[in-house]
Amino acid sequence: MRRAAPEASGIIRLVSVMLRVLQSIYSSFTVSFLQQTAVRSQRTMGSLNHENRSIHSDNVEEVHNIPMDVIIRPIPSVLDEQKVQSLMDTIKETSDIRIVPPIDVLWITGEKGGNYFYSFGGCHRFAAYQRLQMRSIPAKIVKSNISDLRTYLGASTPNLQ
Repeated sequence: MRRAAPEASGIIRLVSVMLRVLQSIYSSFTVSFLQQTAVRSQRTMGSLNHENRSIHSDNVEEVHNIPMDVIIRPIPSVLDEQKVQSLMDTIKETSDIRIVPPIDVLWITGEKGGNYFYSFGGCHRFAAYQRLQMRSIPAKIVKSNISDLRTYLGASTPNLQ
């Protein structure tokens, strides 16, 4: 029985060394994979902030002026007041939508043909236009459906008519 202990100890040391080697390989692989993914993402998406792009409406070119009072914003906004004020100043100074990009609005048709316009992003832009008492806001309309809306609202999704 005493001889088994040194053999077990040797096996434990061997397994320990193998685990360190595997951890090192895994760590190197993970870092390499993450670096490659980051580079690929930068190439394919660019910088959303600098190029005024949106993952929802990147393929939508047309911009519409949507009446503010038809847009449904079901999730309360947490606002940076300085950002809202800066946007208000910019909106007052220019009407160039490349400076203040349009918001994305999901257009959903209800079961009986009603039209519903939901917006989830662009809360600072929406607040800026609202505080300036603008009647409409530049928006890209993204045709959507109730299933997509359920992704955002879960069980709180209303029965749209």
